[in-house]
Amino acid sequence: MKKLILSTAVILTLFLSFTSCKEKTTSENVDEAMTEVMEATEEAQEAVEDAMEDAQIVIADAEQALVDAQEAAKNAVGDAKVAAEKKVEEAKTALQALKDSATETVENVTDEATKAADLLKENN
Repeated sequence: MKKLILSTAVILTLFLSFTSCKEKTTSENVDEAMTEVMEATEEAQEAVEDAMEDAQIVIADAEQALVDAQEAAKNAVGDAKVAAEKKVEEAKTALQALKDSATETVENVTDEATKAADLLKENN
C-alpha cells in the first residue's frame, strides 16, 4: 500500500511539474523540477525509513516467535512436537518474506527516485 501511495505521489509530482512548466522559463522549470524531485526523494526516503522501522519491529516479533516456537518444539512430545516444528517453519517463512518485502521496497523506492532524476535530466 505504501508503494502505491509513494509511486502515485512521485508520478503526480512529476505530472504537475511538467504541466506547470509550460508557462515558465526553462531555468525556472529546472529549479522547480529539481526542488520537486528533491522533495519527492526526501518523502520517499522517509517512507522507506518508516517501512524499515516497521519491518524491524515485525522482524523482532517474528524472531521472538521463532525462539518461542523452537522452545516449544524442544518441550513438545509427539503431535505437539510436530505442530511446534510447523510453527517454526511458518515463522521462518514469514521472516524471510518480510525481509524480502523490505528489500523490495527499498529497491522500488530507489528505482522510482532514479527514474525521476533521469526524467528530469532528459527534460533539461
